Order: sequence, then C-alpha cells, then structure tokens
Amino acid sequence: MRKTFVFGHRKPDTDSIAASIAMAYLKNRLGQMCEARSLGDLNKETKYALKYFNVPSPPYLNDVKLQLRDIQYHKGFYVKDTDTVFNGYQLMLKEGLTGLPVVEGNGKFLGLVTIKDLSHLFINESVVRLNTSYDNILNVLKGEEILRFDNEIEADIIVASYSSKTFIKKTKMHPSLALIVGDRHTIIEYALASGIKLLIISGDGEIKPHHIELAKENRVNIIRSSYDTYHITKLISLSNFINTTIKLYDPISFLDTDYVDDIVETNNKLRHTNYPVIDKNNKCLGLLKITDLSDKKPKKVILVDHNEKVQSAEGIDEAEILEIIDHHNLGSITTNVPVNFRNMAVGSTNTILYYLYQDYNIEIPSPIAGLMLSGILSDTLILNSPTATSKDKLAVEELAHVAGVDYHKYGMELLKAGTSLTGMTKENVLYNDFKVYTVNDKSFAVGQFFTMNFSDIEREMNEYIKVIDEVRDNNNYEFVCLYVTDIIKKGSYIIYNSKAKDSLEAIYDIKDLKEGHFFEGVVSRKKHVIPVLMELFEN
Repeated sequence: MRKTFVFGHRKPDTDSIAASIAMAYLKNRLGQMCEARSLGDLNKETKYALKYFNVPSPPYLNDVKLQLRDIQYHKGFYVKDTDTVFNGYQLMLKEGLTGLPVVEGNGKFLGLVTIKDLSHLFINESVVRLNTSYDNILNVLKGEEILRFDNEIEADIIVASYSSKTFIKKTKMHPSLALIVGDRHTIIEYALASGIKLLIISGDGEIKPHHIELAKENRVNIIRSSYDTYHITKLISLSNFINTTIKLYDPISFLDTDYVDDIVETNNKLRHTNYPVIDKNNKCLGLLKITDLSDKKPKKVILVDHNEKVQSAEGIDEAEILEIIDHHNLGSITTNVPVNFRNMAVGSTNTILYYLYQDYNIEIPSPIAGLMLSGILSDTLILNSPTATSKDKLAVEELAHVAGVDYHKYGMELLKAGTSLTGMTKENVLYNDFKVYTVNDKSFAVGQFFTMNFSDIEREMNEYIKVIDEVRDNNNYEFVCLYVTDIIKKGSYIIYNSKAKDSLEAIYDIKDLKEGHFFEGVVSRKKHVIPVLMELFEN
C-alpha cells in the first residue's frame, strides 16, 4: 500500500500542522497508511505546542510533483556484468526492450548495452575472443562438463576446419586457445598435448580415456556439447561476459527522484528510447522506456486547512487528491474525480476533525487532543475571534479535558510563545502566517502576526515596509499587507507595500491612510480582511 501525504498550506500555522497530524492519525486508525507532512518551517507557536504535548514535528515535503519513482518503469531489469550476451539478448526480446543496463556484482551501474550494439557486433565484427566463465559456456552451449581447471576462460577461438594433417601443419597450438572440434582424435590429441586453454567437442563426440588423462596432465578444460560445430561456432561468442559488448559506459541516466517533466524535456532533445534508472548512490534500479511515462501513479494526498492552489504543495495538479478538510472559503483547487470534501463554517480545521473523530467513534489520544486544542485556540484567539462558533467552544472544552489542561491558561501561554519577536527577522514576522490569494488572475498576499505589544514592531516600521515592498516587487503581487493583530486590544494594525495606499484607501474608505493604522475589532483574516480585499478584484 502506497503512503498518502497529509499536509496544510505552504506557510504552516498551528491549525494546519495540528490538523495534518490529527488527520493522519485518524486515517491510520481507519486502515489507510498516511503520513503528516509540513510544507514549510514551523513558527514559534507551533513548536511550542508540539514540544508541550511531546509530538514530533512532521517531516518537510518539498513538492508532490510526479517523479520517476511514480512511474511504472522496468524496475529490476538489468544484467550483471558477468552474465552472458545470450541471456541479455533473450531478456531484451522477452520484455520488448532495445537496451539493458549492466551492473557490477554490488549493483553499481556500469553501462548500457543496446540491441543496436549487439547487431553491429555480430554483423560487422568477427568475434574471435572468449572472455567469460566456464559456467557461461556450459549454459549457452547446453554443454556437459568433462574437465574443469579454470572458472574464467580467456582465449582466442579457433575451429578445426581442415583435415587433421593440414590442421596440424598449419595451426600452431598454445595455452591461450579455445578449440572447437568434433571427434577428430588426432587433432584432439595434438591440442591436448599443446596445453590449450579449452577444448569444446561438438556433436556429443567421443573422447578417449587416454585423452582425458593427457588433458589432466596439461590442465586443459573440456566441454562437450550436442550442438554441431557450425552451431557452436555461432553461439560461442554469445557466452562472453556482457560487459565486453558495452559501447556506452557513461550514458544519459536518470535518478528515481528526477521529475517527469524534466525527463520529458531531456528526451525531447535526445530522442533516445531507453534510459537507465539509478539512485543517488549509482545503484541501478532498472530501465525506463520512454513509453513507460504514460503509466504513472501520482502521489496520493489529503489537504487540510486550505483549498487554494497557490497555498498548496508545488505540483498539486500532478497529485491525486483524496480528501479536503477545510474551514475557509472555496478556492481554486479542482479534481478530475469526486473527492470527500468536508467544509464547515467554524473557526478551525481541528474543530472539523474533532467531529470527524466522533463520526468514526475513534478515541483521541491525549497528545493529539492537545495539538487539536492548540489549533483551535490559535485560530480563534482563545475563542475570542468572530469566527469562533459554539461548535468550536464544545470541541475546545472536550479536547482540553482529554489533554488535561486549562484551555484559557494554556491558550495564553501558546499565544505568548507565538508573539515573541526574539530571534525573528522582519521576513520571519511577515511570513509567520502568510497566504496568497488569487482573484481573476490577480494575486495579493496577506500576512498576519499576533502581538501583545505593537510598539516593538512600530519602532522599526520603515524596515517592515521595505521588506514588504521587496516581497511585492519580487513576486509581482498586486499588493502585500501585514496585519499585526493585538490580542489585548482586539484589533489589528496594518502595514502595507508603498504602492497599495490608494487601493487600501478605496477599500476602507479612509482618506490619507497611514502605515500602522489600527482597525478596531479586526482580528480574523478570514472574516474581517480577505472578504474586504477581494472586493477590489471582483468588481
């Protein structure tokens, strides 16, 4: 069973991380193999919650784009360098391949043999040299072992094609020869006495006992085959180690982690038919036929706390979305087939998950309950946000009981951990909870940061504006805003990029809007901010 990834949006907050972990746990209990992942660095608040309830951080997920490992390529199709040319050729024919990777004994990729290489070898070249093993020759010739002194055979091939008298007269025998001969005993005796490397007797020819003794004295290897001399002559070169036929010792190959779109781009330039597949340690995993790219198994994913494409993992269009759990407005993500989509008008994704656990009658472990509680308290500002509902309140009370904490006291500590500026850059503050929205092909971005003392940010207002300007220009956003939400005053200060002033004045009907303007009662980005900003692009 393939693993399903569960993740929230690209700039993860406590609600999205907690929801990822809680959803993965629920699905695993229901028999679906899932793993929570994070699409970005965790903020201080989320780290505080994870540490408090002793839950590991989910691993980072870079993207869900199609990789070669998601393709049904010819996995495990390769031959060892000591295998025969014959076996390699047979494997190519059986699988309809025109190439085959060759590996060393430890699996390391060595090179590529193609049908074209073999055709050239046997049509245009005369193979007169053996470089193989005794066993390889036995297998290819379907031979019988008579005498063996060497496991590996290196020798020049000759065939006894003359009469015995002529052959002995014209042919000088020596220890680096392999002789193919029938039951021509005079030639056999001459060859054995000369101490050749290998004697191959064709047609199941007879070999006399005293010739066996002579062979033993001179350590001559002997194989007997039922094939006639002509067939042995045609087959013998196929017993060679296949590494002797490699023409490409450094062919274009792909890692199993390479992206499919990159592979297609490369192939459009090279137009090859086959590509070896290797891992990062150069171990061969198999062979990719370019036609294999049509047989793909996309990554399976479950989305929580978002349903906007720009907020999701890179390559989301290439993934198979199984389910979406969210509490935001409907976004831009579409699917090819129906999926389970649970969307509720509540203050937190974890509230929805709480009721899912109830629906499936699955008990929530204390650490998971603590994380789910953290997600709700974070998103609803301890139930003080206008997005908070009676469902959120009930979930908070029940989860706090399971987690064994006073939710109000814990919530204040959680928000306090998240509002600390210690060690944070201006970019960290902006991206702490940062989302991009697209309306009518135009994008804008909104960051939100919670504080208990705005003066710490106000003192460096110009630096924040500079960072926001750079983010806007570098990403071609229509505008970028940072809402600094004061938990105590229950309102938000706005800091925006320099070119957004006219637009914001029109949206809020304010003359001469100042950086750091305070909006009383504006605490929810989802309810108080995004609907207002979207009006600019919807009209």
